[in-house]
Amino acid sequence: MRRCHRTAAVVWLACLWLGAWPATAACGDSLRGKVVEVFSGDSLLLEDAQGRKQRLRLFAVAAPESRQPHAAESRRGLAELLQGKRVAVELQGEDALGRLIGKVLVSPPHCATCPPSRDAALAQLEAGLAWWYREERRQQTLHDQGYYEYAEFDAKTRRRGLWRDESPVPPWEWRKRQGRPVMGTIDQGRAA
Repeated sequence: MRRCHRTAAVVWLACLWLGAWPATAACGDSLRGKVVEVFSGDSLLLEDAQGRKQRLRLFAVAAPESRQPHAAESRRGLAELLQGKRVAVELQGEDALGRLIGKVLVSPPHCATCPPSRDAALAQLEAGLAWWYREERRQQTLHDQGYYEYAEFDAKTRRRGLWRDESPVPPWEWRKRQGRPVMGTIDQGRAA
């Protein structure tokens, strides 16, 4: 997280010095909008206040790929939680596919007037519909690391969602077996 804040501070200072503001946001910035489409259990399309549509991947989780078992269930779970709802996003950067990566927060289920505070990625982990993507843990707060680790452990212990299978294959392993690129790293300086 420190590296993320340091990068954002450097970008901000450079822009201040040059008298310009970047067209893209750095990690640590936030975004608000409405979820207009859910593509999978960890990716969606967000429309911001200016009507711009942004592809977004949930930070620190990985859902089953479209041809993997439980992919449709994972997508449905995220759609039920987010489809058509207003969300707040704490941006972390951008991935190799050009998608923004962020922590997506939505209002609690029975409180439409409450501010966004329910972590969508954590909800997917609790339901057993995604894996905690530990490669991104260093960019999480210790608080979030603990919640994510426990949520995955609890779902596994209770055999929820994809954990009903004897040994589910994480998407990064599945992609490797298919000869496809494994999940990449986050570019923290290029978020749109």
